Formats: sequence, C-alpha cells, structure tokens
Amino acid sequence: MGKTSIRACIKTAAWIAALVTWSTLQVRAESYPNGPITLVNPYAAGGPADVLARTIITPMSDLLGQSVVILNKPGGATAIAAAFVAASPPDGQTVLMSSASSHIVTPALTKVSYDGMHDFAFVCMIAAVPNVLVVRSGLPVNSVPELVALAKGAPGKLNYASVGIGSQPHLAAELFRQRTGIDITHVPYKGAAPATVDMLAGQIDLAFLNAPPLLPHIKSGALRALAVARLKRAEQLPDVPTLEELGFPGFDVTTWYGIAVPAGTHPEVVARLASSFERVLHDPEVKAKLASQGAEVFYLPPKEFVAYLADDAARLTKLMKSANIVGE
Repeated sequence: MGKTSIRACIKTAAWIAALVTWSTLQVRAESYPNGPITLVNPYAAGGPADVLARTIITPMSDLLGQSVVILNKPGGATAIAAAFVAASPPDGQTVLMSSASSHIVTPALTKVSYDGMHDFAFVCMIAAVPNVLVVRSGLPVNSVPELVALAKGAPGKLNYASVGIGSQPHLAAELFRQRTGIDITHVPYKGAAPATVDMLAGQIDLAFLNAPPLLPHIKSGALRALAVARLKRAEQLPDVPTLEELGFPGFDVTTWYGIAVPAGTHPEVVARLASSFERVLHDPEVKAKLASQGAEVFYLPPKEFVAYLADDAARLTKLMKSANIVGE
C-alpha cells in the first residue's frame, strides 16, 4: 500500500471516528437525561446553598422525569466539589452548584486541580443572595455617611466580620474600605452564624453578610441594616438603599449561585438543563419559597451567565490584587 493510500485510510478512519463520536453525543443529547442527576453542593448541609438546592430538586425531578439527588461535598473553599464535577463524565448527569468561590476566588487564592473557567460549561445563573451592610445596635450610627465619619474619627478601632478570607462578605467589606478610605480591622469567622452571634453580643461592630440569617435580627432591631451591596434593593429589605444609591457607583458584590457541568458537555444537554431550570425558577411556589429564605431568583441563560461570570471575575480579581488578599 502506497503512502497516499495510507494517508487516505487514516483520514477515513478519523472521519468515521468523529462521526461515531458525534452520533453518540447526539443520541445522548436526545435521550437526556437517561438516569439520576447528581447536583453537587460545595457547601455543608443546612446552609443557604443546600436550602436552595432542596427547594428546586423536586420540581426539577418532576420536569425531567428522573430523580435529582444532592451530593454535599464541602471543603477546600468549594474546590473539592468543583474538582469532582470537572473530572466527571461530560454527560449532564453530574452538575455543580457553582459560585464565585468555585470559579473565581478559590482558584485565584489557592492551588487547585482544575481551571475555574475552562474546565466547565456554564448552564445558567439561578439565584442571588444579597449581602447586607449591618452594624450592631449599640454602634451610634444610622446611615452609611455616619458610619464612615465614625470610622475616620477612630482609625483601626472598628472591626468587621466575614465568613473567611476571600469570601464574598470579605470582598464586599474590602471594596467598601477602599471606596471610603476608612481603616477597619478584619475578623474572619468560619461561618455567618458565629459572626452574627458575636455581633449580637457587641464584640463585632459591622459586617457585610448574607441577608437570610440577618433578617430576624434586623426586624427585631438587634442589628441595623445600612445598605445592600448590589445594584438593586433586596426584596426582603425594600427600605434599605443600595450602596450605588448612596454614591458608590457599580458597588456589586453579590453572593450568586449557578449551575455548571463538565467542559465538553453537549450543547443540547446544556440547553435542556437551562430551559428546565428556567421553568422551575419561574414557578410562583418556588419563587415564594426562595423569597421566604432570603434568596432571590436570578435566572440567566448560558450566554448571559458566561458574560456575567467574566465581568465578575475581572472585578473580583482586580479587587483581590488591590487589597493584597492571599490564601490562608
């Protein structure tokens, strides 16, 4: 057999292999889902992400005709769950409850076994949890300007809580510190619950924390909400202004949750998942349940989700560098 014939055979074999692969993917896309879907949650059971996941899995199961089960894989600042999904088969059967931590912050601050952007296909944004600037009731301020004036009058004396270095609450507070020029001391906690307890006890002066655990304390007057760290007001706190309204243009550090699958997942599978989540999230009962927990539906389809993620990555990466935030 001549060289020309050998090359022709190789090309034919490659063409056949590509055709078989394409045909297999098409069959998978058309028959998707063909088994239980595992929703991998990077956070512990009982947290906001877990509550969100448990609110949507039953209607998702009903819509897709297959069970959707939650697999909690906390640890590594979301890296353990993200690495697990990135290494899973790209068949749409294993999906990640994604966040800025899993795709932007943790890969920037620590060594991980995956690429936060390139190892995933992004399905959709599903929800947002506003971060709220709160102060302890005993702090003599009732507005953001009063807080800034108090902090500038006593540099380094006020402290603020976060739920860990590089967390959204930490980044929100650092952005606030940069934009106002105040000097406040960071006190990292391992969760919102202990941070809130110490605020209620008067040991912490202020914090940017997720709205859900704060709501009862804000309503009781034990904590005072001064502003919301996103571009629109929180549905559960309609009387609390955004920082943008108060003169801080573009101030948006929102805790968001999306859905991602392994890179290479067929576009039709991604589209099927995205449309299913859209239908579920626009169900009035689901929206009401999420609202009661302090979460807000924030649906973005694949292209819009990717654009939002790119913008968020640029902003947060710049912030981490300017604030000299490094991994623990």
